[in-house]
Amino acid sequence: MISDTIQDLEGLKAIGKVVGHTIAEMKKKVTPGMTTAELDKIGAGILAEFGASSAPMKTYNFPGSTCISVNEEVAHGIPGPRVIKAGDLINIDVSAELNGYYGDAGVSFQLPPYNEDILRLCQSAEETMMSVINHLRAGMKVNEIGRMMELEARKRGYRVVRNLCSHGIGKSLHEKPFEILPFYNPRVTTVLKEGQVITVEPFLSTGADYVEQQSDGWTLSVVDNGRVAQFEHTIIVTKGEPIILTKP
Repeated sequence: MISDTIQDLEGLKAIGKVVGHTIAEMKKKVTPGMTTAELDKIGAGILAEFGASSAPMKTYNFPGSTCISVNEEVAHGIPGPRVIKAGDLINIDVSAELNGYYGDAGVSFQLPPYNEDILRLCQSAEETMMSVINHLRAGMKVNEIGRMMELEARKRGYRVVRNLCSHGIGKSLHEKPFEILPFYNPRVTTVLKEGQVITVEPFLSTGADYVEQQSDGWTLSVVDNGRVAQFEHTIIVTKGEPIILTKP
């Protein structure tokens, strides 16, 4: 969507605040021994407190309020009986709707005991996301997002997962541009417009550059022994510095 009214801006800021807060609280409350279903219940409770709805549940009938992926799982992990263990790499991805507006964000982190390689992977994913966000301006070609994303990942020694994309958002969970590729495609000629609402979500990988869907029909995982970290914010593109909507 294009955010071009005060109502749009306030609505997007409101749901962005809910999404950012939900992720921060879920991350704070993760402890070894709890299941991903128990962690999801915490997120569902926070969304309910604000009167927000789970976007994947509302839009796609996803079997959980949030997406929680652990270790080899990269995205769209279904909350369930999986027990979270010390040292696990966890990704929490929350997308939600409030008063007709949508926000989407994600974070990857490791529980102690820490592994320096995993910590560096997570830090690099966040740095890549922020570097891309800070360069975005109205009038830029959309394919510059992919160019920057891949360059920033490579600079840090990682690959991007090529079949997971950023996307437009706003009045629904996925809007035009539906696939903002994480690599440069010269055939993409569309440009970012002032007020355009998009996600920026690099997936940095230590090995595989594609993920595969599992038998549950949702979970996307790597099939090698590598690991992937994702960070995501919902932003509004402007002529100057982008507006980050989903900060905690």
